[in-house]
Amino acid sequence: MKVVLLAGGFGTRISEESHLRPKPMIEIGEKPILWHIMKYYSQYGFHEFVVCLGYKQYVVKEFFADYFLHMSDVTFDLANNQMEVHNNYSEPWKVTLVDTGLNTMTGGRVKRIRPYVGDEPFMLTYGDGLANVDLKKLEQFHRDHGRIATITAVNVGQRFGVLDIQQDGRIQAFREKNDRDGALINGGFMVMNPQIFDYIEGDDTVLEKAPLENLARDGELMAFAHDGFWKCMDTQRDKMQLEAMWQSGNAPWKIW
Repeated sequence: MKVVLLAGGFGTRISEESHLRPKPMIEIGEKPILWHIMKYYSQYGFHEFVVCLGYKQYVVKEFFADYFLHMSDVTFDLANNQMEVHNNYSEPWKVTLVDTGLNTMTGGRVKRIRPYVGDEPFMLTYGDGLANVDLKKLEQFHRDHGRIATITAVNVGQRFGVLDIQQDGRIQAFREKNDRDGALINGGFMVMNPQIFDYIEGDDTVLEKAPLENLARDGELMAFAHDGFWKCMDTQRDKMQLEAMWQSGNAPWKIW
């Protein structure tokens, strides 16, 4: 199963750093948060990635093009125009980097990568969120219920839209958060069947609006409950908190 990563947005809430690079390339422990997410998926056996790019996409492309330079010791023989890579470390990854447009919305980005995922189910998540979700249980949950889409529901007191979830895990509706809510939200770490593309009109479609709302209306959207660690790097403060976890050796997503 391929993993689709949404990494094309402007990252305006963390503009202190995103004016220089896309938010998924902001570093935690001297590695882009995108790398951390991919390492996590890879530990569960998911090694094939499709990355939806937009804003400053060249930064992501250059990172993977020069992956050995980032990860290994290198000797440059300038006189003979040669490069020798020492203690060569590489990942078992196949990474497809797709220009999904500068101003394309999240749903439009997903629609544009259809040729790269074909007619198979695929994982989907955001390029700025870390968690310790059991991805194998998530995959099995999705296969067992047989509906089009699964999203991971996390319980945090934040400002995102709220999920109304039935006892069997079916999501009945999306709605705005109010003061009485326990704030069950879409934490990413989704699984989609290819029928999701039929719910997305074009570049202006926001995945979290009409597509997911209509899936919920049709009884085709399920919630995988996750009560462990989840953190979205939305602001500089969030970035500093994740960095502190990494430096302390207490990063819940580090399972490698």
